[in-house]
Amino acid sequence: MSLNVGLLVRVEAKPGKEEEVGNFLRSALPLAQDEPATIVWFAIRLGPSSFGIFDAFPNNEGRQAHLAGPIAAALMAKAPELLAQPPSIEKLDILAAKLAE
Repeated sequence: MSLNVGLLVRVEAKPGKEEEVGNFLRSALPLAQDEPATIVWFAIRLGPSSFGIFDAFPNNEGRQAHLAGPIAAALMAKAPELLAQPPSIEKLDILAAKLAE
């Protein structure tokens, strides 16, 4: 399986909402597991109130399906309540990847 494109989404929790953002991201894992074109998906903590999602796909169609899927919809619905600012969504190209077999 080749990975060609990805997303890096950065989110900043509102003060006092850090734990809720972490829990929200953890709860999205089953949704990512249900997306056949989402080959890798990571929810990450970058700092006390900074979080992110990194995911990768074989092609742009898979990435677009993910962006139109339930994780993105849930994140946008919760953003006003949990986030200090709108999510930063960066589309990226995968130059090289090592995947366990």
